[in-house]
Amino acid sequence: MAPEPRVPLWRNPYVVAFVIGCVTVTLLRPLLRYEPKPPPVLSELPAFTLVDSAGKPFGSDALRGRVWIASFFFTHCPSVCPLLMTRVGELERRFRENGIDVALVSISVDPARDTPEVLRAAEPKYGVDPARWKLLTGELADVHSLCVKGFKVPGFDGTGMIDGDIPHTTKLVLVDPQLRIRGYYETDTDGLDEVFHRAQHVLKEARAAAQ
Repeated sequence: MAPEPRVPLWRNPYVVAFVIGCVTVTLLRPLLRYEPKPPPVLSELPAFTLVDSAGKPFGSDALRGRVWIASFFFTHCPSVCPLLMTRVGELERRFRENGIDVALVSISVDPARDTPEVLRAAEPKYGVDPARWKLLTGELADVHSLCVKGFKVPGFDGTGMIDGDIPHTTKLVLVDPQLRIRGYYETDTDGLDEVFHRAQHVLKEARAAAQ
């Protein structure tokens, strides 16, 4: 008996179904990708003006229209600040290397000692690029009011030091172009990754609204 002729692969129904399935999944994958919604608006910052490391006024007027992330530190901090600023620096580099336009703002909770000159001298230690990352100081009352009433962060009461330390939050605060707070994030690996992605969601939202 002569052997049955072999069916070409392109006529095999199983092969055809497999190819169709692969093509369909490839075409649908962009449509099925989950895109988280931007984080909700939590509160709104008041207008404010502090002083940058060059001794020039810097505040809400310069930041309005940008997505930015705030942190709180002081240069003489003996505890959490060195690691905090290292991680803020890592976040800044990650944004820069990926071409993402998100600004960083670190506000000193020890403005009496952290003069503009002191902040400027500290910039190389932290790896600050002043074009993308600002270290700010100002009058104690202004800083205290902004932290407590504006950012609503706990820990900094403006009364001074405890054993050489000034209690203050280590959280990062994500702010949108309308000066609205969109989230508070830890500075561990998971927190940095979350704020990195959530900042991009807010940036995408802002760009869509501007079109």
